[in-house]
Amino acid sequence: MREPLIAEPALPPAPGAAQHLALDFANSAYALPGGHFVDLLGTPESTNRWLNEHGLAPADTGVQEMCATQLRALREHIRALFAAHVGGLPVLPSALSAVNDAMGRTPTAALLQWDEKSGPYRAAICPPNEILDRALATLAADAADLLTGADAESLTTCDSAPCNRYLIRHGRRQWCSTRCGDRVRAARAYTRRTQSKAD
Repeated sequence: MREPLIAEPALPPAPGAAQHLALDFANSAYALPGGHFVDLLGTPESTNRWLNEHGLAPADTGVQEMCATQLRALREHIRALFAAHVGGLPVLPSALSAVNDAMGRTPTAALLQWDEKSGPYRAAICPPNEILDRALATLAADAADLLTGADAESLTTCDSAPCNRYLIRHGRRQWCSTRCGDRVRAARAYTRRTQSKAD
């Protein structure tokens, strides 16, 4: 059984999260040593904060639990698709269907707008009642882009147990953060010391 959620500063974004919003979204819940678990979408307030920090909702959106639950559900479906891809496993039809349904909720194209002083620009105008649909569609579309794009073959899981975050591997690095890399190096050093004492 998992320990209760803990309030801890979020880990830095995993490699690739700056290019793929869906990667950061999938990593918004993660495991820590000692059976601890952090969920950046664990409450409506934290969900609102995460959406705002990622440009998906205004700060005053007032996310309700029902919306947070829908986002957490989509996150688990995206994680299932990532796990299938990384592990070379069959995809869960329900995960695929959920991501496709989310993409179809609303058009995500930024529309052409016109400011009389500065001229034309593109922006996604979203009525308040469509903020969640637009966020779900944007996250699902980015997950689809990641799984079908050039970075798909570099998508992997962090090599530092119990971490469950995903990253885009660059070179030999297989850790999502310095913290996880330090933990792996410390474990290797401990194993070497104990083996040399046993010999």
